[in-house]
Amino acid sequence: MKLPRRQFLHLAAGAAALSAVSRIAWAQTYPTRPVRIIVGFPAGGSASDIVARLMGQWLSERLGQQFVVENRPGAATNLATEAVVRAPPDGYTLLFVTATNALNHTLYNNLSFNFIRDIAPVAGTIRVPFVMLVNPSVPAKTLPEFIAYAKANPGKLNMASSGSGGGPHVYGELFKAMAGVDMVHVPYRGNPFPDLLSGRVQVFFISIPAAIELIRTDKLRALAVTTATRQEVLPDIPTVGEFVPGYEASAWQGIGAPKNTPAEIIDRLNKEINPGLADPKMKAQLVNSGGSVLALSSSDFGKLIAEEAEKWGKVIRAANIKVE
Repeated sequence: MKLPRRQFLHLAAGAAALSAVSRIAWAQTYPTRPVRIIVGFPAGGSASDIVARLMGQWLSERLGQQFVVENRPGAATNLATEAVVRAPPDGYTLLFVTATNALNHTLYNNLSFNFIRDIAPVAGTIRVPFVMLVNPSVPAKTLPEFIAYAKANPGKLNMASSGSGGGPHVYGELFKAMAGVDMVHVPYRGNPFPDLLSGRVQVFFISIPAAIELIRTDKLRALAVTTATRQEVLPDIPTVGEFVPGYEASAWQGIGAPKNTPAEIIDRLNKEINPGLADPKMKAQLVNSGGSVLALSSSDFGKLIAEEAEKWGKVIRAANIKVE
């Protein structure tokens, strides 16, 4: 039997409305079982693992189901990302997203997934400031003095990193390009600090929490922070941008989900995470882990990810950075 057009349209509209109501009801009852947060770093110690567990505890208390952190280190977080990409888009498998994901988007050409396309942004958590360190033997007390010294001695300064293509490397490469200086990149598989302290390498871009005690005890000299504004923990240290206009670099973290995860669930998670970032106790714990809170809507977090991937992709290509 052929339905009249008007009756058909009424039925179609009713079905669509029923589907929307069903999705909203589903989101209101979510979650009904434990949720996994996949972290691409080892358990214990790393800021990512610490923050993921803090957020997991917060969400468990708010939503009445366990949010369990599952560590899947390896392949520069790509193993964890792939696991989430392949998971059902039902809100029960989430990815702890970091700036490394945005770098990997350009660094790796043979991945089975496209991070920007295949992971839906849910919410930000923290932004992590970095600092430019030098060994005290470097005859420069300020960033302008350092730039002048580096230009007068091209190729004689060694810049350490924790591995090719990581944050410390690309942040240093951006500085080299914008300041017009030539430094030799020395990647480490382990900790560069012993060689930095001995003077074997002279420069290192690293997160402030990892370096703060060495700065306070004058074992290493902080020339500038990499963020757009000065940091409360190092109020007398200028930003790189004060002398190299436009320079800014910082790590960040957040939560993502497989693409096609219902918007109602993403919205529910975002509205539960952001109050946690504003909670005084939670905020203090996040700051102690080395970051400042990054409370964003899911769309704004997605915009940040896309902008960061594009920005650092240009740096990676210009410096011809290849993963080891």
